[in-house]
Amino acid sequence: MVKFSKELEAQLIPEWKEAFVNYCLLKKQIKKIKTSRKPKPASHYPIAQHSDFGRSLFDPVRKLARTFSDKLFSNSEKPEILQVRRRRNSSENGDDVDEIYQTELVQLFSEEDEVKVFFARLDEELNKVNQFHKAKETEFLGRGEILKKQLEILAELKQILSDRKKRNLSGSNSHRSFSSSARNSDFSAGSPGELSEIQSETSRTDEIIEALERNGVSFINSATRSKTKGGKPKMSLRVDIPDAVAGAEGGAARSIATATSVLWEELVNNPRGGGGDFINRKKIQCAEKMIRSAFVELYRGLGLLKTYSSLNMIAFTKIMKKFDKVAGQNASSTYLKVVKRSQFISSDKVVRLMDEVESIFTKHFANNDRKKAMKFLKPHQTKDSHMVTFFVGLFTGCFISLFSIYIILAHLSGIFTSSAQVSYMETVYPVFSVFALLSLHMFMYGCNLFMWKNTRINYTFIFEFAPNTALRYRDAFLMGTTFMTSVVAAMVIHLLLRAAGFSASQVDTIPGILLLIFICVLICPFDTFYRPTRFCFIRILRNIVCSPFYKVLMVDFFMADQLTSQIPLLRHLESTGCYFLAQSFKTHEYNTCKNGRIYRELAYLISFSPYFWRAMQCIRRWWDESNPDHLINMGKYVSAMVAAGVRITYARQNTDLWLTVVLMSSVVATIYQLYWDFVKDWGLLNPKSKNPWLRDNLVLRNKNFYYLSIALNLVLRVAWIETIMRFRVSPVQSHLLDFLLASLEVIRRGHWNFYRVENEHLNNVGQFRAVKTVPLPFRDMDSDG
Repeated sequence: MVKFSKELEAQLIPEWKEAFVNYCLLKKQIKKIKTSRKPKPASHYPIAQHSDFGRSLFDPVRKLARTFSDKLFSNSEKPEILQVRRRRNSSENGDDVDEIYQTELVQLFSEEDEVKVFFARLDEELNKVNQFHKAKETEFLGRGEILKKQLEILAELKQILSDRKKRNLSGSNSHRSFSSSARNSDFSAGSPGELSEIQSETSRTDEIIEALERNGVSFINSATRSKTKGGKPKMSLRVDIPDAVAGAEGGAARSIATATSVLWEELVNNPRGGGGDFINRKKIQCAEKMIRSAFVELYRGLGLLKTYSSLNMIAFTKIMKKFDKVAGQNASSTYLKVVKRSQFISSDKVVRLMDEVESIFTKHFANNDRKKAMKFLKPHQTKDSHMVTFFVGLFTGCFISLFSIYIILAHLSGIFTSSAQVSYMETVYPVFSVFALLSLHMFMYGCNLFMWKNTRINYTFIFEFAPNTALRYRDAFLMGTTFMTSVVAAMVIHLLLRAAGFSASQVDTIPGILLLIFICVLICPFDTFYRPTRFCFIRILRNIVCSPFYKVLMVDFFMADQLTSQIPLLRHLESTGCYFLAQSFKTHEYNTCKNGRIYRELAYLISFSPYFWRAMQCIRRWWDESNPDHLINMGKYVSAMVAAGVRITYARQNTDLWLTVVLMSSVVATIYQLYWDFVKDWGLLNPKSKNPWLRDNLVLRNKNFYYLSIALNLVLRVAWIETIMRFRVSPVQSHLLDFLLASLEVIRRGHWNFYRVENEHLNNVGQFRAVKTVPLPFRDMDSDG
């Protein structure tokens, strides 16, 4: 049987952990009461040696009479042993009232001090739960009112779009007849049409204003609004938000007054823009999608708050039953009556709002199909399949077997020893290295998912993944093992065909075929082999490459950081592309690409690109958030970019001057990176923390893991020293050592990932962020006086 403390730990909302009742603390206090109740050792008086002393023949009769009396009067009212008082505390402005509970002991206990401490802490936990529930309830209720107002405005605009479409169909026929009559009557072409166009646009603008005013939006000076030179209405009106609606959420989230500036310009100021559409259909569809997502998140938040209430109620019940058992009293009935009457249990606003959201969503977004609506509101998470675990084990065994065969064949053919086989390392090796590094990165990501799941880090919320399609650690391991097994199988087939005497030009196309198959699987449009994950990966890559033009999310810069650790992979892709595009697999002249000027210059571009993209993301985040830390972070990537370029130059011009430049640039970049890793990304090295040189909140219980991780990250960050020391004997060993260093960097990145997401999770916990805030399409515009 699982202890309730572990069950509570497994079911509570991680971001709201501090707001839950501290069950373990109360349990420890009950143990103190139990310890103080242990009987003291009896004194050894001579009278105690006579066991029959003081007994009477009437004792059985007295015992029977006492039992009968207890049963007879068991239903009579017993005096309460405690009394819970409730007092109301008003806030400074007098609008908000908090209920504070305080327990007073009516009956004296032998352990009165410990019992008083217990009930004082119990009252603190009850007050904490009530206040948090009330705050979240108010927040969600205000959010619900805003969304209902958004939906009303959207419905009005969609109705206008539908009515305009009907009028256009009827108006086009009448306009043709009017034009033909105008030509027959020799009227000047254009002037009546322009007048009717201006009148039509004016009426359409008035129509939108009336639609918005029906939803509580009022415009100041709307009767005297100006017009443009062409006589068209000019919509530069100040918005007045009704006080009753604006104060619904205490200023935390103000009500809607008009469309966002972009949508407003499209709808009113530029009515003939966007291909002649007065109301842009795409904008309306985008607004509908945003409101739908907001309703889904609202419903999810209400469900979490409902779970919060039920778990806390169970915790209070369990802890009071434990107290009754230890104290030998029936105090739970009195206290639990107060708990049931408290705000977080008695309030039914959350349940009623959930029902309302279900009906609204079913009506407006699911065509009155409740089953379809609940698929959006309550997506079913896919359960871990035993078949996935089976195939992970199967492909792992196949990989080990095939890799052993490959090592034997490579040794027999002398690939890693004979200087005559240098062409193999220059041509085939880069392609297989790409797949090997990708597989290793996927394996490390699977390890990250496994650790995040076990430590209850809500990575799906942090990365904003869909719960029903998010990749699980077993899936990541399956993808990695399948991928690597296919690669090693291709390597074995390649060696076997070479040994069998097949033409080298035919055999060396195998790596290219494997790369082509991988690209086809990646972009395959069919719903197979984790299509949501593949398409999400492609979309994130697009956002990274075009980073200044897209809003940067957590998953975007997290993936861009992964690319900064895969520069050797990108360099191998460069050589592979050149090898096959130049058809070197036919001529076997591997120096064709290496000695080319464009190829050598592209090495700088490819080495700079991941750092450049990441720097552009920092600039975009600074532009959006006005946080100067993003500019400082950009400097880290600029310094890394300079260090990478200097190392490439030093590899080609081995002089003392360039060695000095390499040392200076690399040391500066490494110190910059280490500081940002430990202080900013991981949140460690805090000298004032209660955990020496770490941080106050830690997910892992053993602090030594953090100190070891700091040391490991430090060692792997200075692996660039190898490029200066040049520990190489032969070209084959040089390639193998480069692959080893690239693999160590991938391992370092996977190790870095865990602490980076852990720190982000703790930031969410500190701010109680368990539901993401979806941006809404209609919002208020600042008034101009």
